[in-house]
Amino acid sequence: MNRSDEVREFYERMPYPPPLPSLDAHRDLYKDRDRHRAEFHLIWPAKQPRGNLEILIAGCGTSQAARYALREPDARITAIDISDTSLRHTRDLQRKYNLQNLELHQLPIERVQDIGRSFDLVVCTGVLHHLPDPDHGLRALRDVLRPSGAMRLMVYARYGRAGIYMMQEYCRLLQIDGSASDLRTLRAALEALPADHPISGLLRRSKDFWRPEAMADALLHPQDRAYAVPEIYAWLDRCGMSFGRWIEQAPYLAECGMVARSPHASRLAALPSRQQHAAVELFRGTMVSHGFIAYRDDGADENQPITFADDSWREYIPIALQWTVCVRERLPAGSVAVLINQSHTFTDLIVTVDSFEDTLLGAIDGSRTLAEILQLAPRERDFERRALSFFERLWRYDQIVFDSSRAVSGSR
Repeated sequence: MNRSDEVREFYERMPYPPPLPSLDAHRDLYKDRDRHRAEFHLIWPAKQPRGNLEILIAGCGTSQAARYALREPDARITAIDISDTSLRHTRDLQRKYNLQNLELHQLPIERVQDIGRSFDLVVCTGVLHHLPDPDHGLRALRDVLRPSGAMRLMVYARYGRAGIYMMQEYCRLLQIDGSASDLRTLRAALEALPADHPISGLLRRSKDFWRPEAMADALLHPQDRAYAVPEIYAWLDRCGMSFGRWIEQAPYLAECGMVARSPHASRLAALPSRQQHAAVELFRGTMVSHGFIAYRDDGADENQPITFADDSWREYIPIALQWTVCVRERLPAGSVAVLINQSHTFTDLIVTVDSFEDTLLGAIDGSRTLAEILQLAPRERDFERRALSFFERLWRYDQIVFDSSRAVSGSR
């Protein structure tokens, strides 16, 4: 049995993520149209949303494709997976929610061209690192990506998974398999690990690691690899892709959180972005995955044009991310609010807000440009400079995305 067959057989026996019996909560979440706008402009800041997108879910698992089809009713969703078990669970959801915009194929990523179509958006999260040749897989996806399209990708991160790779080797030496009895004893062994074992911090932070399916996927998978930041950039370069942005960018930036308070903050901030992101990954040390947006390297458009170096920012429309929260009690001195992005796994990535900034925050409604919001700002000393600094901080800390389509169209 070759490695690809081993991976397929693994997912036939241990489908992951665990199948979902219902998508009702997900459907209710996406009744909020601002959530749609925010996710669209995360990928395409300079474009206007449209509904007839062709979306490919590559390695759809048990529910991801059905979730996309439910939340994007005007898009055509095509999904592929090598596991018949995973596709069977997806078909159950398709029938339950009458998802007529969803089309399923049992197909490996390397053969995605067999479908005979091209796509505006390719979503491939937690899959390419399981392929025997991730380069082959990424190039295959690029071949079906339209020139103006985008990929939303996630792969494992190298340094934060060091303990996982130690325990994978431990399981191989003991010939631990995916049987119920072996998974029970494996859980007991993990609970008995020393508190300073390299995997212990991950076990404390993880929400679902203790589920049998999650333990098996992390520790018993027949094939995976992980990437440090420089390896991601090199991988994209080799495969004809260009890096767009991190899904959550604050953990990689020298200007954010504890990194901004380190003795090397100014040196880090002065580095070119590739080296800065690599250095900050090393400084933080515990990232377990990398989620990012990428584009074809031969595209004509500037896909991530956000800049504060000229006056184009005045035409940006800020859109608050719906998964952020505003706390207004038990605050640091001088603050009237603290903003938290619930997707961040690092607790230092909070934004404190003073009374001047709170006025600006309250004026963000998804339709006003930054220039229009400035008209509502208190005319304090250096108010424009302070406002711009606040908006840039909100963006860097993943509190907002920008619709920059007006700025781009105005520059043509």
